[in-house]
Amino acid sequence: MDVIGIIVEYNPFHNGHKYQIEMIKKMYPNSIIIVVMNGNFSQRGEPTIVDKWKRCEMALINGVDLVVELPFVFGTQSADIFAHGALSILNYLKINKLVFGSETNDINLFNELADIQINNKKYDKLVNDYLNKGYNYPTSMSKALKDISNFKIENSNDLLALSYIKEIKKNKYNIEAISIKRTNDYKSNDLNTNIINATTLRNIIKENKDIKKYIPIYKKDLYSNYVNIEDYFKLLKYKILTEKDLTIYQTVDEGIENRINKYIVKSNTYEELINLIKTKRYTYNKISRMLCHILCNFTKEEAKRLKEVEYIRILGFTNSGKKYLNKIKKEISIPLISRFASLKNNEMLNIEYRATKVYNSIFDNNKDYIEEEYKKTPIYFK
Repeated sequence: MDVIGIIVEYNPFHNGHKYQIEMIKKMYPNSIIIVVMNGNFSQRGEPTIVDKWKRCEMALINGVDLVVELPFVFGTQSADIFAHGALSILNYLKINKLVFGSETNDINLFNELADIQINNKKYDKLVNDYLNKGYNYPTSMSKALKDISNFKIENSNDLLALSYIKEIKKNKYNIEAISIKRTNDYKSNDLNTNIINATTLRNIIKENKDIKKYIPIYKKDLYSNYVNIEDYFKLLKYKILTEKDLTIYQTVDEGIENRINKYIVKSNTYEELINLIKTKRYTYNKISRMLCHILCNFTKEEAKRLKEVEYIRILGFTNSGKKYLNKIKKEISIPLISRFASLKNNEMLNIEYRATKVYNSIFDNNKDYIEEEYKKTPIYFK
């Protein structure tokens, strides 16, 4: 039996995600599909438009067998750290195939480029040279690979795919990487198709437009109380204005705090602040992650202590997923938890709880949502 892993955000779940699951089921009939999914904040540092429980439910309704959580300390970081956390969890869960979408859709090329990153000493020097010239890290990486391989890689899903394959190779995981060609351009705003990218879908939701065409099963309650990043701006502004030293927070490089402090008093929105801070070296996504870490009080000291996955938290499963977990759970060497309260005094899990409290702070009934995080058991979709 094949056990397929997917690394996702489902922010939110749309027809493109369903297409990927359907393709996996055609390619690998009778397989188990395991998803490792961000909690309530995305890899680029933004609060997810709907919470993790709603996104988990959509995944289970549409064919996923098991959903587990990627902890905040990995899920809101750069591609390599994000991949490290996700692949570690999937390896514990004994997947034998990792499936992802990519623009390039060339596994041989990804393998070649990953080998360059791991083994070619010239690569690291070239990356540092480009960083010293003021380029951001993704651009420096892309330029270094182009210099060595004559191939330029710059699309976000290709960059993530490369991080996944590099992580598999570095750890010698017994996992085969499988690419599925993306059916649309992740930057496209074309609405004349039923598969659109998640960014465009989020914008449609925020504009209160009809989204039935773009999602596989429409349940209005799954898109009620949607989250807008701007709702957190006043909290962030207060945090920055009253903090003595912003450089204690993860991903806040020394020097950039001066731009953050300068522009926070000139900004009226989250978007405006990021665009004012942004430079050639500091991308929109990198600044967004910085602001997320400031908002959620995630420090460099915490990140330094928490470099390896310490538990696997189950968010939901089907009958097949439950049977698979029962089959392998005695072979998993870290705690497998179904409730927050079942693992006490764990720093990584406590940071997850902290981030969830911040996420839910904008809702009038936030007490109920926060208690749900602590008490809720996995969703069982029969």
